[in-house]
Amino acid sequence: MSVVAQRAAVVIGCSTGGLKALSTVLSGLRADLQVPVIVLCHRGQDDDSGLLVELLARQSPLPVHEAEERQPVTPGIVHLAPSGYHLLIEADRRFMLSTDIRVRFVRPAVDVLFASAADVYAESLLAVVLTGANDDGADGLVQVRQRGGYALVQDPKEAEAPQMPLAALTRAGADEVLTLTAIARRINECCCPP
Repeated sequence: MSVVAQRAAVVIGCSTGGLKALSTVLSGLRADLQVPVIVLCHRGQDDDSGLLVELLARQSPLPVHEAEERQPVTPGIVHLAPSGYHLLIEADRRFMLSTDIRVRFVRPAVDVLFASAADVYAESLLAVVLTGANDDGADGLVQVRQRGGYALVQDPKEAEAPQMPLAALTRAGADEVLTLTAIARRINECCCPP
C-alpha cells in the first residue's frame, strides 16, 4: 500500500499536552474526511468528558462524539474514548468498553486501542502518537506496524511532553516523524478521495 493509499481508519493517542496537540491536528482535517478518527487522550477518571468533547468540537470540522458501548465505528466522525474505560474495536467494527486492569497505570490505554484497531484494520490503519509524559502507545504502535498499518509520530522536539513520542520511536519506529500541522495534512492525504 502506498504512503497516500486510502486508509480505512485513524487512531490517535496522546497524554500530557494532548488537548493543544489534538486541537491543532483536528482543526487541520478536511470536513469531507470519510474515515472514522478514534482519539484517546489520557485524563482523570472523574474528568467531564462532555467538556473535552465540546472543546475539541470547536476545533474540528468533523463532529466529535464520545464513543459508546456497541456503537458502530462511523466514518466522518471523531470518536473520543471515554475516561475510566479501555476502548476497543471489535471485529464487526463496533466499540467495546472494558474495565479490565490498567495498562501502564492508565485506563483507557493507547496500547489497548491501537492493538485492537490493528487486528481489525491491519494495513488500512493509520496510527498517530502525539505528546505525552509516559510510554503508553509504544507497544500498540509495534502491533500496528507488524500488521502493516502506517505510523505517524509527532516530532518529539515539538511535543509539550516528548516521552510518549520518544518511546514510540524507540520501540516501534515510525513511517514518518512530523509536526502537528504536517500530521493533519498527511491524514488528509491518506484518507480523503483525490
